[in-house]
Amino acid sequence: MSATIREVQANGLRFTCVEEGKGPLVLLLHGFPDTPQTWDHARPALAGAGFRAVSPFTRGYAPTEIPAHEAYDSETLGRDALALIEALGEESAIVVGHDWGASAAFAAAALGPRRVTKLITLAIPHPASILPTPRMLWMVRHFVTLSRPGAAARLRAEHLAYIDELVRRWSPGWSVPVGETDAVKKAFREPGCLEAALGYYRAQRPWLPAALRGKITVPAAAFAGDTDIVPPAAYERARAWYTGPYEIVTMPGGHFMHREHPDRFASELLRLVQSPT
Repeated sequence: MSATIREVQANGLRFTCVEEGKGPLVLLLHGFPDTPQTWDHARPALAGAGFRAVSPFTRGYAPTEIPAHEAYDSETLGRDALALIEALGEESAIVVGHDWGASAAFAAAALGPRRVTKLITLAIPHPASILPTPRMLWMVRHFVTLSRPGAAARLRAEHLAYIDELVRRWSPGWSVPVGETDAVKKAFREPGCLEAALGYYRAQRPWLPAALRGKITVPAAAFAGDTDIVPPAAYERARAWYTGPYEIVTMPGGHFMHREHPDRFASELLRLVQSPT
């Protein structure tokens, strides 16, 4: 079964998506610095198990359209996810998100719980549960670096080497394969794409948007990497922000646990999407 590329209009933008399989929709949302390539192992596994797996290039990531007016806040990302479900011809979907994709997935579940049959997030606990400790602030110092004026120009001047630095920092035990970041670097070399991707960081505020301050009511699961920036204990603390079923899946690896241990991740993901709760 091979993947196909398709374009859809959703939330006022043209999205390019990678699609594979037939059956109930599983929407796979990537983070930073990443592209739908991050799901290249999970997507065919889902398709082979009887699901329709769709991984879009999220807003601003080439070849998806860059919005005419900067809008990269979490609620907008959540509305993108809900609009993509509709644009793909479905009433609801299982939504899986990693990193910024997790932020979008949280917002989608809060804004449109009837459209999200299950929420599965990776590497980000419920945002309202995150405590800004000195260690945490140091580990997420890239939020400042990437939101500064001229950040895109500096990254380009360094031939996007900072992308590789972040991957190594966030998954410190991973022997990152040669070419792992080629896909996202290719996207970032397209005019305006890197500026758009950094717009996700520029959109951050000291307070959470309303959609990320409420409790999650849909069945949910969270993947936690045992060497990630956010320790697995934080996901247990986040349990108070879920009113329905909530499972924590602890994985070996760091922020990119699903790439570090693709077979184990795919097995756990299939178990979750096939579970009735």
